This record gives sequence, structure tokens and C-alpha cells, in this order.
Amino acid sequence: MSAEASRRVPCALSIAGSDSGGGAGIQADLKVFARCGVHGTTAITAITVQNTLEVRAVYPLPPRAIVEQVAAVAEDLGVDVVKIGMLGNVATIEAVAEALDFTGDAPVVIDPVMVAESGARLLDEDAVAALRDLLLPRAAMVTPNVPEARVLSAVAGDTPVGDLARAVHALGPAGVVVTGGHREEAVDVFFDGGELVEIAGPRYPDGAAHGSGCTHSSALAAHLAHGFEPLEAARRAKAIASEAVRFGLGGLGAGAGPVDVFGLADHAPARD
Repeated sequence: MSAEASRRVPCALSIAGSDSGGGAGIQADLKVFARCGVHGTTAITAITVQNTLEVRAVYPLPPRAIVEQVAAVAEDLGVDVVKIGMLGNVATIEAVAEALDFTGDAPVVIDPVMVAESGARLLDEDAVAALRDLLLPRAAMVTPNVPEARVLSAVAGDTPVGDLARAVHALGPAGVVVTGGHREEAVDVFFDGGELVEIAGPRYPDGAAHGSGCTHSSALAAHLAHGFEPLEAARRAKAIASEAVRFGLGGLGAGAGPVDVFGLADHAPARD
């Protein structure tokens, strides 16, 4: 076997919900991991019943099943980075906190999923405190959008984005990226306790954005697994998420179409 063939590919573990529409959650994470050259493994927290229009139901998995999924992956394949997405409730957060004991010193990236693109709530109100107390202090990076950062930090609604980033950072994570998807400028704000850094990028108003948050956090996690420093990982994640929105599959379904990290339209087989 050649040295190239025997080179170990990093393993990224996604702890998140399943999106039956394929646009976000576990499904989006696995696509991004493949796009970024890491092997994706999963611990599913919940099964959602959804399409591009709505989330019809959410079925949380038993907490013990979450812990056992993580343990099984960690004991055999190893974990180079953990990406955490939809958690849903306090019991799931407590299970994930326990499960992280199996992942050693692998960096943890948290995308604090609270509301679906369709508007459905995906994190119970009483679970926000558990997320703050049990998971944020263990995170290498947290990637809220502006509304999520406001909920996490419990600051006034008109607080500037830079101060939002500082407030989330004060909750314990090593670094924060407040993503720009809900801002006119589409500028991400990075803060790790030093200087605030703005990460600019284009806005594609005609793109499809379902799964853009999952895509960003998964790309950031994948680059950490490859050994990139957090700021560079955040810059690369911004570029990948922006391109995924640009190539988004707006023609699928009647609602918010999914992002596309592969440019699928360019890879369709030609017909004779």
C-alpha cells in the first residue's frame, strides 16, 4: 500500500438532527464533510419530519441512544472534531454533555440551532440555559446567527453585532462567529478574546439558503480537523457557505430550497 493510500483521513462527528428533506442537519453535515475531505460520522439526536415548506413533527431519540452512538464511533474510528447542531431539549443536551467525555480533546463546534428556516422552533425555551451552562464552555467555536446570539447572550435586541460576539464569548467558548446571514451586509464577526475580525462575503439574494448555517459550522469544523487555526477555518467556512447558497437548489420544493456544496447541476451526467 502506498503512503498516499494509507494516509489517515480525519474523522468529523456530527451530533445533530436528521432532516428528511435533505437540506440541513445530519444530511447537510455529511455533504460538507465530504466536500472538505473529512470522513463524516454521526450521532442523531432527533428525527424531523420536514420538507421545504414546514417541519411537521420532531421525534427526539432516547438520550442513552445518543451517548451510545458517540461512544461507538469514538472507540473505533476516533474523533478529530465534533460538530453539534440541533439538540431540542434539556435531556438531549445532558446526554450530549455526557457523550463528549468519549471524544477526548477533539475541538467542539456548536451551531446553536433554535429555529428552522420554515419558522418552526427546534430548541425548547427551557433548554437555552442548559445549552449555555453545559455545552458552550466546552466549545472551541460557537456559530450563532444574530437572533441566536441575542437569545444566548440575553442582551438587548439593538446590541451591535460586535458586542453580541463578546457577550457570547463571555459564556465560555474559546471563539465565536456571529454569522451574517441575517444581516444586510452578510458579514461574519469573529471573536476569540482578542480583536474583533469581520469576515466579508458576497450576498446571493437569488440563492437558496436552507442549511446554510449547518454548512458553515460543518465546514469550520472540518477545517479544524485538518489543523487550520480557528480564524482561517472561519474564513474558509464563510467562502464555502456562500458558494453553497449561490448554487442553491431553489427549484426543489415549493419552499426554501437547500444549499448545494457540490454544484450538483454541473455534475449531472450528459444524455446522448
